Amino acid sequence: MKTIKRDNAVINYQVSGKGEITLLFVHGSYIDKTYWKNQVEFFKRDYNVVTLDLPGHGQSGDERKDWSIEGFAEDVVLLIKELNLQNVILIGHSMGASVNLMAATSYPKPVIGFIAIDFFKNAGTPLPDEFQQQVEEIKSNLKTDFRNTNEQYARMALLTEKTDPAISKKIVEAYRNANRPMGIATTPQIFDMYKVERKLLPQLRFKLYLINVDYQPTNEAALQQYALNGYEVLHMNGTCHFPMLENPAVLNGLLQDVIQEISINALHSA
Repeated sequence: MKTIKRDNAVINYQVSGKGEITLLFVHGSYIDKTYWKNQVEFFKRDYNVVTLDLPGHGQSGDERKDWSIEGFAEDVVLLIKELNLQNVILIGHSMGASVNLMAATSYPKPVIGFIAIDFFKNAGTPLPDEFQQQVEEIKSNLKTDFRNTNEQYARMALLTEKTDPAISKKIVEAYRNANRPMGIATTPQIFDMYKVERKLLPQLRFKLYLINVDYQPTNEAALQQYALNGYEVLHMNGTCHFPMLENPAVLNGLLQDVIQEISINALHSA
């Protein structure tokens, strides 16, 4: 087990394979680096593959007093610096894409590419007014019934009735058993992340790649407005927010195509 430490929390990470290009995978809320198992096995043959458990997740520590998504981004930047990573392609799922957006814009020098998985489906856009009441209820209920509120959110927004029961069970358990102080602090930030997207997406200095599952649509008009250096959406069939569990081989194939395109473009611009 390899670790670094920042802001009182031990951060567990793993390095697999080797290569001139580093793929840095960042997981989403309440899950951990083991969700990238199939990606690590597939890509370690040709790349330096780095995964981590964000603090409050997986095997990393939970001693932090102040929890924030911006803090997670600082954790990622520290890992890049500590390992002296170069030619980094940031790959983030869900909240992990927000973390990577902050990291890529605050410390852009070693980053050559950015891939988001099932995220930025309504980039820079607040939820419609009819959903705001639901959001406020979720924020309030997290404080009084954390486990059940998380389960209800996962079933409502991240899973469907068609999702494999084994995947649903895994996700529901992860959401129910998540670190409570971290979750209560960061979930409201997730709902307000559109404000950060409006500010930071235009600052990305390279094309934004999205691999999105079609169980929910992607609003490309928003991407046209905020992804000023271009974007590309690759669509996947699926029933849930977790393609690395549901369709790992398909996800790997799409990732491979994007990674190769990023690598070629980086070589040409070097």
